Amino acid sequence: MPIYEYQCQSCGHEHEALQKLSAEPLVICPACSKPELMKKISAAGFRLKGGGWYETDFKSGAKKNVAGEAGCSSSTPSSGGCSGGGCKSH
Repeated sequence: MPIYEYQCQSCGHEHEALQKLSAEPLVICPACSKPELMKKISAAGFRLKGGGWYETDFKSGAKKNVAGEAGCSSSTPSSGGCSGGGCKSH
């Protein structure tokens, strides 16, 4: 279940709630009890690492993916190496 962030438009209280994807958004502020709670948009709390996962928000230097170009060691199609799109070094 994901954790959603909320902020009260009335008192500014910030609140986190563990809810199902199908659950209705919360509206009542737990601090001031007014129906002014709004869901915030926030970044995901995880990063995908390993060969084949490309970074978009966390690039560092010339690296294109977390594993780097050295993560590809085979160029044969049967092994799922570089020819499968895993790296761009060849």
